[in-house]
Amino acid sequence: RIQPSQWNFDIDRFINPFVPRPPWRHLPTPVSRFFGYRKTKPDNTGNFVLILWAFIGIFCGIAVIELVSDHVPSFRHHGAPIIVGSFGAAAVLEFYSIESPLAQPRNAILGQLLASLTGISIAKLFLLAGAARFADVRWVAGALSCATATALMALTKTVHPPAGATALLAVVDDSVLDLGWFLVPVVMLGCALMLVTALLVNNVQRRFPMYWWTPEDLHAQ
Repeated sequence: RIQPSQWNFDIDRFINPFVPRPPWRHLPTPVSRFFGYRKTKPDNTGNFVLILWAFIGIFCGIAVIELVSDHVPSFRHHGAPIIVGSFGAAAVLEFYSIESPLAQPRNAILGQLLASLTGISIAKLFLLAGAARFADVRWVAGALSCATATALMALTKTVHPPAGATALLAVVDDSVLDLGWFLVPVVMLGCALMLVTALLVNNVQRRFPMYWWTPEDLHAQ
């Protein structure tokens, strides 16, 4: 009889053998530094330094996404917001809680991608019942969207809490719902811009990311 403690699925067992080690160690130190590579563990910094860089990073990260999104013609054509609200929570993770597994690139990008696709899919599925019926059961669609996205992220080791909000917004926020599948490029552009900003800001006195795919040694797989 299989016990509940044995009900476990580790996707990395199947994926990691095919994932190469990041090439940053082969790059010049001034370059590899901004990809999070260090030969030795960096010194700890005081909380005032952490708060200062988090403030700078969050301001720059959010501002860059808003500025770029506001000047993309296709975004304007589709009526996309200058930023999806869930990036506010993502910014706190990626500029303050930078050592958290939830803030690493794999989670920040793939988690948002899965959540976007999940939210849109569930919204469109429920909309098949008609706009009037959708309005009556929208609360079910919203709850199902967030729960399903979380389950998928957990199975793929890409849990990113702000992505749960993205999945929810894709159903309950009209401005996001109206984007349909166009939400995916909107979110992915935001993820890319925030990651680039995080690499630049977080690596001045700190280190980010802790890893790109997994904390395990991929060379040993």
